[in-house]
Amino acid sequence: MTERIILDCDPGHDDAVAILLAVGNPDIDLIGVTTVGGNQSLDKVTYNARSVLHKAGADDIPVYSGCDRPLVRPLKTAAYVHGETGLDGVELPEPVRPLENEHAVNYLVRTVMDSEPGTVTLVPTGPLTNIAMALRMEPKIAERVKQVVLMGGGVYEANSSACSEFNIYTDPEAAQIVFSAPWEVTMVGLDVTHHALCTRDIQRKIEAEGGQTGYFMGRLMDFFRKAYQENQDFDDPPVHDPCTVAYLIDPEVLYTERRKISVELDGKLTTGMTVVNMQGPEDPEANTKVALRLDTGRFWQIVEDAILRVDSAAGTAA
Repeated sequence: MTERIILDCDPGHDDAVAILLAVGNPDIDLIGVTTVGGNQSLDKVTYNARSVLHKAGADDIPVYSGCDRPLVRPLKTAAYVHGETGLDGVELPEPVRPLENEHAVNYLVRTVMDSEPGTVTLVPTGPLTNIAMALRMEPKIAERVKQVVLMGGGVYEANSSACSEFNIYTDPEAAQIVFSAPWEVTMVGLDVTHHALCTRDIQRKIEAEGGQTGYFMGRLMDFFRKAYQENQDFDDPPVHDPCTVAYLIDPEVLYTERRKISVELDGKLTTGMTVVNMQGPEDPEANTKVALRLDTGRFWQIVEDAILRVDSAAGTAA
């Protein structure tokens, strides 16, 4: 069954891979992309989203620019990981499709309310500002969205402080709104995405088989690897965001448990921490699930297949 998704993102090297995966898998119908300030400023990540879609031969997919800062806090970007453009390391093609005039939050509300209930899945891979604002604008979207599968947080892992992940830490108030809304949420956090490592062997295979698209991903990973080696002490870069899309393609990619999730808003040392109650058995009443394990072989096969499809389609179009 095809999943109709809106990808809410802040590209970002791993967001770019998530876009390629969504475009390149036949089980995903990417009906729109919305952008949010996060990895870089809103104007930069919006340009990046449009450029990657053009690179993927997906100029039919509209892009809507959203919130340029968190709900109540200043934006702190991740240039130390993604560079000054947000996608350093590659030559980005000039987008050909104009940016849509409608604000991303208005688009999210309109699309969900105009669609049949249970037919649209939201996939946020950046700070949750747009999604929270959409809930505030029209709370009824919570009963109409099929599910929310987001990249963010962690039970045991962190990367922006001792206990918080970047997307949640950037806008914890928005995250708390999203987790507490009455809809189905799956948190795909660092506990699994830190295992989605693009090793040199995986990168070489994608470059060898994926043509120009594989080469493009390889250059993304070259920069990403160096950034992670210098800033996060990783030998190979974890590609966080595609894990969300891969889960929608094949739920067996992730092992999840139904657990209650809250976000720490006031802690002097713990702001942005996703507090997950792991005591006892799963909570059947919880509307939130947390991903705990990743089938890495399955995941990379899905990504590789999509890169090949994108390149093949681009070659056919040319």
